[in-house]
Amino acid sequence: MLHKAIEDLRGDAIVARDGAIGFVDDVYFDDERWTVRYLVVDTGTWLPGRKVLISPACVMPIEGSTAALRVALTREQIEQSPGVDQDPPISRSLEAAHARYFGYPYYWSGPYLWGTAGMPLATEWNEPAAVRAARAREVEHAGRGADGERRAAESHLRSVREVVGYNLHATDGDVGRVEDFIVDDETWAIADLLVDTRRRPPGKKVLVAPGAVAAVDWANREVRIRLIRDEVERTPACH
Repeated sequence: MLHKAIEDLRGDAIVARDGAIGFVDDVYFDDERWTVRYLVVDTGTWLPGRKVLISPACVMPIEGSTAALRVALTREQIEQSPGVDQDPPISRSLEAAHARYFGYPYYWSGPYLWGTAGMPLATEWNEPAAVRAARAREVEHAGRGADGERRAAESHLRSVREVVGYNLHATDGDVGRVEDFIVDDETWAIADLLVDTRRRPPGKKVLVAPGAVAAVDWANREVRIRLIRDEVERTPACH
């Protein structure tokens, strides 16, 4: 298990089984369970003007400090996938279409981090088309029910690009700004927010766990935490 800074992923090349498809332009995370749900891939000159969503379920294990992420998909499979032509919050109908196409469970339907599991489930693209169609029907059926329908109506996707730079507001005042997110590369859960305190000592950077977040005020561009400023400032510096 490795922890990686999300900002380090932005700009990384995305390589399919049969060639490059573009680069990571943004990352969308779920602000309810604080987990990365999609890489937003700019397809560049391959499919000019188009962006696609890649779920961590399709990303092959990250090894070392490579500047490329490999996905267990072909260029054709990605080209035929539902595109993204809107800024977050992304609609749940688009997410549902995306999940059905790739055949993985709805992450918002179930008690675990990824719905039916604690880790993203890989897609078996070598399955016959009929098997994949049956899997898609199972995905849709699993998303039904009172809890599934309630959560399906709610959108919690947010852009890392948007949130980086938000003020961090403690219970007794401003204490810095969000500079990055640290993610577990196995579960893709956000382990910490990297915060620049901008206070004493100057430029000190600390880690704040998502569990300390009380709310995110999107209108005022700030993250509110359940800590006082002194608690944050006394946290050991992150190097």
